[in-house]
Amino acid sequence: MRRLLADTRPLATPDFRHLWVANIVTVIGAQLTVVAVPMQIYALTKSSGYVGLTGLFGLVPLIAFGLWGGALADVFDRRKILLVTTVGLIVTAFLFFAQAALGLNNVWVLLGLFSLQQAFFAVNQPTRSAVLPRILPLAQLPAANSLNMTVMQAGAIVGPMLGGILVPVLGFSLMYLLDGLSLLTTLWAVWRLPALVPERVDGDEKPTVGLRSIVDGLSYLRGHKVLLMSFVVDLIAMIFGMPRILFPQIAHESFGGRVDGGWQVALLFASIPLGAVLGGVFSGWVSRVNRQGLAVVICIVVWGAAVAVAGFALFGAHGTWFPILPVVVAALVVGGAADMVSSAFRMTMLQSAGDDSVRGRLQGVFTVVVAGGPRLADVSHGWVAAAAGTAVATAGGGVAVVVLTIVAALAVPVFVRYRVSPRIEDTTRLP
Repeated sequence: MRRLLADTRPLATPDFRHLWVANIVTVIGAQLTVVAVPMQIYALTKSSGYVGLTGLFGLVPLIAFGLWGGALADVFDRRKILLVTTVGLIVTAFLFFAQAALGLNNVWVLLGLFSLQQAFFAVNQPTRSAVLPRILPLAQLPAANSLNMTVMQAGAIVGPMLGGILVPVLGFSLMYLLDGLSLLTTLWAVWRLPALVPERVDGDEKPTVGLRSIVDGLSYLRGHKVLLMSFVVDLIAMIFGMPRILFPQIAHESFGGRVDGGWQVALLFASIPLGAVLGGVFSGWVSRVNRQGLAVVICIVVWGAAVAVAGFALFGAHGTWFPILPVVVAALVVGGAADMVSSAFRMTMLQSAGDDSVRGRLQGVFTVVVAGGPRLADVSHGWVAAAAGTAVATAGGGVAVVVLTIVAALAVPVFVRYRVSPRIEDTTRLP
């Protein structure tokens, strides 16, 4: 059992432990907003098409500021960047609170605030990821990524459950307020970090924060097929296989839930994170896997198959939750576990590559792909569901994930063959 349970060695490092513990609170608050925004938009419009616009309004700042944020993280003290962006996220959360408390009921104000929030998030995330290899041995990165994802997904269970149940009782404003207050714990943890100025090899030119620096980071990726393929398969998994934007409509139309929330939508939002938490709790084996490319392919195929099963089950739903809802939830739980393991391996591949001087830009690309893919999924699933229904959108997306992942793996076999030593040393780099 000890070999199966999560590897907790990274928690012995104080800086990582402080960030990890703070995230336990912060992630719950963040997930309240993740659930509240689409629920508030759907309550105002009764349209998944409008809810899907959150994908578009979130994608543009993610791309622009994700790439630029990675460049910033390779030039300036990463601790200072984390401080500024965390404060920005706190201010944005309180602006969400203000619009709900004042009863503005304006979709475009909500979407504008969501774009601002995503801009701060897009700079914060690559910087945070680039910090880990500086405070931990590379051998502990798979375990650290699994621990981080477990906390994030645990919050994604508690947050939606609280949001779905409490919004009809307490309203949207309290959800946003709790998000802002919870971010104060992360601000405390970041404040305790040491200075984290990027390391540079003697003779290397100091990078800039302009377009040239971003292009240099992308050029570095061009020669690394393994890294490029890790992005491709993740985009396939998320764009075609992430049906979260449909959960309010599915809960309302397929399972008789309330239009403004309820336990059905809370359960749907919590199902994928629940699977991820279970995958994280029993992730002790991930540090011993050396064929990481093949593991990623298998996990994404399982994810797509699970989403497809959930979608096909929806064809039998007729406004009551039993017996179809348990099938949908169980399928999404399996998919969430597979996605968590895939994410841990892909993050480890990227964090182990290159010098610290380019790590921020690499993480910027990763942030754009990982966070941008679901935004595109929000737009595409919303439009498809508006035209053909939620069952077609969900099932068709899952099947597409399975087919396209297998095609991509056959087209670039070097990714499937990629392996690392089970005991990766601190000096290990991807070829």
